[in-house]
Amino acid sequence: MPRSCVIIGASHAAGQLVVSLRQNGWDGDITLIGDEAHPPYHHPPLSKDYLSDEKTREELLIRPVEAYEAANVVLKLMTRVTNIDRDAKAVLTSQGDVIAYDKLILATGARVRKLPIEGAELAGVYYLRDMNDVTQIKSSVLSGKRAVIIGGGYIGLETAASLTKMGVSVTVLEAMPRILQRVTAPELSTFYKRVHTEEGVHIAENVMASKISQADENLVVTDKDGQDYKADFVIIGIGVIPNTELADAAGLECGNGIIVNEFCQTTDEDVYAAGDVTWHYNIRYDRHLRLESVPNATEQAKIVASHICGKAKAYDSLPWFWSDQFDLKLQIAGLSEGYDELIIRGDSETGRSFAAFYFKGDRILAVDAVNAPREFAMTRMVLTQGKTLDKQKVADENLALKEAIV
Repeated sequence: MPRSCVIIGASHAAGQLVVSLRQNGWDGDITLIGDEAHPPYHHPPLSKDYLSDEKTREELLIRPVEAYEAANVVLKLMTRVTNIDRDAKAVLTSQGDVIAYDKLILATGARVRKLPIEGAELAGVYYLRDMNDVTQIKSSVLSGKRAVIIGGGYIGLETAASLTKMGVSVTVLEAMPRILQRVTAPELSTFYKRVHTEEGVHIAENVMASKISQADENLVVTDKDGQDYKADFVIIGIGVIPNTELADAAGLECGNGIIVNEFCQTTDEDVYAAGDVTWHYNIRYDRHLRLESVPNATEQAKIVASHICGKAKAYDSLPWFWSDQFDLKLQIAGLSEGYDELIIRGDSETGRSFAAFYFKGDRILAVDAVNAPREFAMTRMVLTQGKTLDKQKVADENLALKEAIV
């Protein structure tokens, strides 16, 4: 009997998996099950190029439908897996199909965190996670309209930048004392607030939305202090929750995501997980992580495919990310959590190009590089190779950064 590999979730990880499995010699069946109408597509452009109509649905696809046919991959779209029977090694779908597997991969990703306030379900209130979300948002976007974005993280700020460039008047409400507080240093928050303000975005920090209501043709967001913010439409971006329900119900061990080993295996050796849904150990930072990152999803997919095909390779990739807002390309290498010193090269106070280096003691943890691709590339290389940077030399902008490598 031919071997069968079933992938649940049409995510970035899934898009890489089908290719890597074939490249590594998997000649059995591959079935990819996704609950959207589209095969795997790029998510980062949703809040940018797709929202602004610079890219079509077809241009977002990681690979065209024909590529899956050529690789002999069965696509089951608009389909949910409702149950995993590990004893029978089969999955049950919402269409009533029972699909057997020899190897099962959970690439179920994450879903938006809902805002539990009155009025969050009103027409004109949106979340931004998938293609359908953005298609709905685009129906409300007209030049001169007003938008309130609840949440000052990367997705909220990227959306604010895109809408502003489209002529929409945008207000961002952030519940914490500063935007990007969970992910970056105060200096970066100050920088992004300055740039967004210069571009016409109104940012209100330490403002917690408590209610959304309808007033004539307007929506009104009311904060906990009774302040009202009028809008034609509202977008909520307050984070995501990993989709672990199937894994939980199947008795697989979960934490802040599905727990996997260095080969991305779950507690069942024939069941793997990859992408945003995994809770995995990172040897570089000596702790478990759940990363919402395209590079992480891609690398984990490669690890899974290699291991399934008998070519074991442990996952040890350096986390890295990016964010595009206005004319700013932010590139992040490493994780800054736990830093005790920040060194900035460049002008973050009045300019738009600099790099922020995060240190813990004498060890470099991460870099946030804004329009500074060389600093990003060099620090990423240093971190990947297990080296560090001399803090005094990093602080001396008269020296080339490569002279700081230790």
